Amino acid sequence: MLLLHGTGASTHSWRDMVPYLAQRYTLVMPDLPGHAFSTLHAHHAPSLPHMSEDLRRLLAKLNLWPEVILGHSAGAAVAAHLSLASASMHAPVVVALNPAWLPQPGAAQWLFPPAAKLVALNPYAGRLVANHLAKPWVVSKLLQSTGSQLSEEGVRFYSQLLAHPTHVHGVLSMMAAWNLDTLNRKLSGLQGSVLLHIGENDRTVPASLAQEAARQMPQADVLVKPGLGHLAHEEQAALTAQEIMAWLKQKGH
Repeated sequence: MLLLHGTGASTHSWRDMVPYLAQRYTLVMPDLPGHAFSTLHAHHAPSLPHMSEDLRRLLAKLNLWPEVILGHSAGAAVAAHLSLASASMHAPVVVALNPAWLPQPGAAQWLFPPAAKLVALNPYAGRLVANHLAKPWVVSKLLQSTGSQLSEEGVRFYSQLLAHPTHVHGVLSMMAAWNLDTLNRKLSGLQGSVLLHIGENDRTVPASLAQEAARQMPQADVLVKPGLGHLAHEEQAALTAQEIMAWLKQKGH
């Protein structure tokens, strides 16, 4: 099982799910390029196709190919792109947690990417933003804006992560290079079983947007969780893992 975290996070976000998933799967959990302990690629931007290709090369180096890809938010987009771009390989099951599969509607679609590019081009931006995010109340407010309520431990992990300029620069670079238009057009081509696990209170990727994406895939199952936000898998890690494992068993995996 390949686990892919979302924008701004790292492998820490899987910590409480691992004991359940590892009972039946070998887990591969990389930090995405530019995040936490993974550096940005020296010769290309961290766009969706490039991240997908970097992961394909990593898996080839490990001589592994996933039976299941579990992705959260932008990590779910990487999961879908990796599967679509690897037609010669066995189609993995895709489990998408609050997936960011469709372009955001409204002003965010045209305003945010250019703004991220301007910030990412500033060599001091990572340090400036990290200094701002080093304040605990700023991180708490940021996490609450996702619609999720994390434990003190969860907030502390994000506070430590977002205080590092290299991580923040990697996040800004990813945002600047991100484009979901092509993925949107190709989603219907996903092979194999698909599960969308959605927090109904998600304020980052509205549940309605994820459900719209699901309608492009007749084989997709959708599980909506009341009261949970964008980080639902961290709010209720054990239950989320158990629901995923039960669904996989039901599908014969």
